Amino acid sequence: MSRATLHPVNNESSGLKEEISDFKRRRISEEACHLFYRYGYEGATIDAIAQRLDVTKPFIYSYFKNKSELLFEICETGIGLSLQALELTEQEPRAPAERLKLLVDRVMRIIIDYQEYIVVYEREEKNLDPKVARSIRQERNLFDHRLAALLEEGTSVGEFDILDPMMTATTVSGMMTWVAFWYSPQGKWSETEIIAHVMSMIEAVVKGRAEPGVNRQASRAGGLK
Repeated sequence: MSRATLHPVNNESSGLKEEISDFKRRRISEEACHLFYRYGYEGATIDAIAQRLDVTKPFIYSYFKNKSELLFEICETGIGLSLQALELTEQEPRAPAERLKLLVDRVMRIIIDYQEYIVVYEREEKNLDPKVARSIRQERNLFDHRLAALLEEGTSVGEFDILDPMMTATTVSGMMTWVAFWYSPQGKWSETEIIAHVMSMIEAVVKGRAEPGVNRQASRAGGLK
């Protein structure tokens, strides 16, 4: 009876295989996202994705079981990266106002870099399986709640002037997300200028300058109904 020859596990080789697999999966999602962005989810086909990549349909299906799974990966990308940025920012030993600036800068760069992903999610969420759509909404809610906690912290130390941290967090998230719908690399404003402009608007909201007609002290005392 022959004995099997044992070979040491090559972790480096295994890691390289995973990197190659991740790269292929990422390239498929990139091309799918581009087609979903341009033609809509219903208008884009697996055939078209395969053609753009110069691969076969079975190659696509070896990484994604169907078009719906591709849509989920695309839609989850933006909020997944934004949550990572938020987690990094939460660890910064800075004052709340400085952490907010850092967070806005990081998230805005994600929104600009992944513009098509953000727009596809906002447009095509209706085509997601209800369960996965709910999981993405839960991630978005988590982001907003943690942002609200940062705003509440800033309010407690006098850096912000906010009546409702959760409502303000949702507003801030919306202000950042909306940039994806009009940003153009060939447009009038640079990425840096856009981020600075959005930050100035957010500062106006969190520091109480966005509602000049509101008596904020009266509101806190119950004067506004």
